[in-house]
Amino acid sequence: MATPQRTAGVGHASCRPAGIHLPSPRNPHCPAQHEEPRMYDMKNLSRLKKLDGMAPDAMKAFWAFDKAAFAAGALDARQKQLIAVAVALTTQCPYCIEIHAKAARDAGADDAQLAETAVIAAAIRAGGAITHATHLLHD
Repeated sequence: MATPQRTAGVGHASCRPAGIHLPSPRNPHCPAQHEEPRMYDMKNLSRLKKLDGMAPDAMKAFWAFDKAAFAAGALDARQKQLIAVAVALTTQCPYCIEIHAKAARDAGADDAQLAETAVIAAAIRAGGAITHATHLLHD
């Protein structure tokens, strides 16, 4: 049996599929336990200030756009945050899911509304697979 090798400081190749860098429980089959960086940790968002400083014009434009997009208009804050939750679930962004689910709750959304939002997101994602399946079929 080959000796497991470290892969880019995130563990042994035998401990996880190649390219997977998410934290996982201790693996009893791993010959050496190791710490792994957390790919999705809300603390990472503190680095946005660094991004603001390194690309100030673009980031100022982004934050202004984000603020305008979420400002109340034809849709209220709760509706906009529920839409954001659906998009976040569909794009599967853990940061966005956490941020917009909290914002939706803060804007008055309840568990039932969040549950319906999740089902809508799932239906849209599944619907995309179904409608794209038509490309597999020939007349």
